[in-house]
Amino acid sequence: MLDRSSKIAASDPLTDMLRGLRLDGVEYGRCRLSGEWSFHYPAQEHAHFHFVAGSGCWLQAPDGEWSALTAGDAVLVPRGAAHTLASRPGVEPRAFPRRECMAICESMFDYAEGEAESEGVCVLFCGSMRFNLDALHPLMKMMPDLMRARELMVSEPAIPHLLAAMVSECALNRVGASGILARLADVMAAQIIRSWVEHECGDSKGWIAALRDPHLGTVLAAIHAEPERDWSVSDLAALMGTSRSGFAAKFTATVGITPARYVAEVRMHQARQWLARDRMRIAEAAQRLGYDSEASFSRAFKRIIGAAPGRSRAAAARA
Repeated sequence: MLDRSSKIAASDPLTDMLRGLRLDGVEYGRCRLSGEWSFHYPAQEHAHFHFVAGSGCWLQAPDGEWSALTAGDAVLVPRGAAHTLASRPGVEPRAFPRRECMAICESMFDYAEGEAESEGVCVLFCGSMRFNLDALHPLMKMMPDLMRARELMVSEPAIPHLLAAMVSECALNRVGASGILARLADVMAAQIIRSWVEHECGDSKGWIAALRDPHLGTVLAAIHAEPERDWSVSDLAALMGTSRSGFAAKFTATVGITPARYVAEVRMHQARQWLARDRMRIAEAAQRLGYDSEASFSRAFKRIIGAAPGRSRAAAARA
């Protein structure tokens, strides 16, 4: 029977990381738009997802650049950066009129503006998605502000089929279409991220390079698999099968920070998830991470995250 370290070494760390990545839908909606319109989506904590059917529209990316979206385009804004969708550039944007939407069921709505049954209607299926990773997770920090499915089609053969299925559901307007679209959107977003990780994010240095390294990848996978464990440099060097100094030098050169700092960041990012997403008490988070007191945990948390744990928890509650 394999022990814990053998199990980690026998698997592909990159695959393990992707297997652990999950998106949970927060809210979805279908919009049927005609005439002149422009909606600005301010920055938010959750990811944005937009799928386009019908006549298409224009997107102003977080960097301010405009680009045309045509039927079958899907875009993911993984960190919820501010952006705008419009019938054309130059139309004065306004906030999306969420209060004017018709509720279909819990967390799902429908909205129509203009002559929604006329020709030239743009159909948008939009969603907010929550990652199970903290926003400061290395994978999240490396993602671009905007990802487009069409740019990843060449390397991901499943994407065109998912896009075609979404176009079909939008066009048919059948009973239950919104629910099916929501599930397809979840899968599409995951496919976009996987394709980006495997083909677009580069592998010369940094976190992805370390994850793809057969030795460092094992170490990273172990840290993320057990964030509650207070990993020492000696523990990690033993897992890699090298000397303490040799491991520390290679880790720092590839990842860009020391092993101790990386372990501390992973632990505090996990703690922030517990506090914000799971509403865990600060004392319980401190105990799970092995701190002797809530005060010592709070100091470590603030040093890494930049804010006290109580503030992070309160901000999540307000959101």
